[in-house]
Amino acid sequence: MTNPRLLFLWGPPRSLSTAFLRMMLERGDYLVVHEPFSSIVVQGHVTFGGSKVRDIFELLALLREKAARTPIFVKETTEYRYGVIDDPGFACAATHSFITRHPRSVIASHYAMNENVTCSEIGFEYQHEIFRAVYDRSGRLPAVIEAESLMADPSGTVRRYCREVGIPFMPSALTWEPGDRVEWGRTSEWHREVANSRGFRASAGTYPVGVHNNVELSAFYDYHMPFYEKMVSARLDLAG
Repeated sequence: MTNPRLLFLWGPPRSLSTAFLRMMLERGDYLVVHEPFSSIVVQGHVTFGGSKVRDIFELLALLREKAARTPIFVKETTEYRYGVIDDPGFACAATHSFITRHPRSVIASHYAMNENVTCSEIGFEYQHEIFRAVYDRSGRLPAVIEAESLMADPSGTVRRYCREVGIPFMPSALTWEPGDRVEWGRTSEWHREVANSRGFRASAGTYPVGVHNNVELSAFYDYHMPFYEKMVSARLDLAG
């Protein structure tokens, strides 16, 4: 039995996951935690519950303990391997959900932010690894949404997501006031678009370098496309 009081969203970087987090902040019924595992990888710790936590498994235990009192939503990206699936309670002690986006867009956007991005940091392979672990251990197909559907039909996509993970749909949370948030302060330069937004919208950016004109990025695309296709095969919008 999964636990909607501890709700995870896993996505490759540049997949609109922070916009989704912004919506969860607007709801107000969850304590929202932004990329705690990648914080441990990048800076050696994350501050949670007033303490600096340096261990992935300690963090998982603390999240489960806290969620017994306060519902928690965790948004995490999949450019790093955190080892979370080695935790025995990982799959069933929480509700895991996933957001994906076409690799062509993800890769170009990621490269625009970080020209030194590596193949593994694109994130689709590890996202699918987490997805398979959750599915195999829980026996339940996790919710998967596409960024493209979220931009084209925010209300319908979020409504289906809420129904799937077992939380109420709140239409008022689909819009918000622009502005930076302390929750994403460590990586604020990556979130300029959502900070300037009032809701889910298509990116206005165009990228001069992408899979169409860069050999290395094209190779990244070929490597990650099969994992993306597996995630898309489970997306919520297929269910209507």
